[in-house]
Amino acid sequence: MDIYRSAIRPVLFSGLKADPEWLHQQTLSTFGWLDRHSHQPYLSWLQTRLARSYSLTDPRLSQTFWGLNFSNPIGLAAGFDKDGVASGLWHSFGFGFAELGTVTFHAQPGNPRPRLFRLPLDQAALNRMGFNNQGAAAMAATLQQRWGEQEMSQEDEATGRSREQPLAATRHTPQPFCPLGINLGKSKITPLEDAAMDYLSSFRLLKHWGDYFVVNVSSPNTPGLRSLQSSEQLDPILSALQQENTERKPLLVKIAPDLEWDAIAAILDLVQKHQLAGIIATNTTIRRDGLKTQVVSSTGNTVQSEAGGISGAPLRERSTAVIRFVWQETQGRLPIIGVGGVFTPEDAWEKITAGASLVQVYTGWIYEGPTMVSRILNGLLHKLEERGLTSISQAIGLVE
Repeated sequence: MDIYRSAIRPVLFSGLKADPEWLHQQTLSTFGWLDRHSHQPYLSWLQTRLARSYSLTDPRLSQTFWGLNFSNPIGLAAGFDKDGVASGLWHSFGFGFAELGTVTFHAQPGNPRPRLFRLPLDQAALNRMGFNNQGAAAMAATLQQRWGEQEMSQEDEATGRSREQPLAATRHTPQPFCPLGINLGKSKITPLEDAAMDYLSSFRLLKHWGDYFVVNVSSPNTPGLRSLQSSEQLDPILSALQQENTERKPLLVKIAPDLEWDAIAAILDLVQKHQLAGIIATNTTIRRDGLKTQVVSSTGNTVQSEAGGISGAPLRERSTAVIRFVWQETQGRLPIIGVGGVFTPEDAWEKITAGASLVQVYTGWIYEGPTMVSRILNGLLHKLEERGLTSISQAIGLVE
């Protein structure tokens, strides 16, 4: 019996009637405390116990991309750990990698509350968080404290420039820790015409601490942000970042599921032009068709009238279609991180065989609980055995 799904989830979702964002904050606060004090013997033992309970290690699930080893293809999507406070804990829950953020150069409170809603009838969530985070300088300080010895002056923090010769210029990922991505967004107060400098300022502060970086131009919750997906606006952002990217950190772009095929093709042209490492498909959707939920219970408003992006099961089919399109357009040469509606091994397998090299989860993890990752990995191993495959990499883009 899964205690989370049978007992804990009903209490959290229905019994307590607590604000989902408050529950998230309490959970993340606990995780952050565990990570900060992981050097203490008892808490180190606890993390080991977590890893034994929730992790699954098998060489058939391991892959290497961009010089990084991913012990398995299932990662935590951006949005859960916005400020990187629990960056050293995610491997203990079985994740093969984790993506921090979205982080912006300027700290910002995000949109007014309430701004996060569960839609249980649809196995979905509606959010309009608005990139609430403490800012790139705060994340850099947090990751420095957790992973390195780099010192940063007040002037460096103010200008967004890192030292030319930092003491620990690159975060080394010791085993069993997993690769960490950092998702970059535009500050709300920054005009669209200054977006390139905003992204660049964040990257300068954080480039030593992420194993890969993501340009997020697809959230529906920052006014005008999705317009940055157009070629004429995205091009200078990517150009500025790659010029600064002297360490050649893998740089990816995250796209919306609501783009037309020609718009996605245009982004892929830019990906090739700027030699990006990959693409993340997809962010949340602004579509509302097909939802079973008619009224958001906590507000009394119709789901159509509530602003924000939908994640979870309603996104599953469209995100997989985008993955398949990108795979076909790039002839399988561009690594894709697939995200959207992954709850089961079948969901993950569908995205991998559509062309995803790696798969991220968020909403599914909230609904399914901490045993979800190991269940998916077990299921993927069964899929490999059924088809006589010896590595998960052989399933990428597999025509069945």
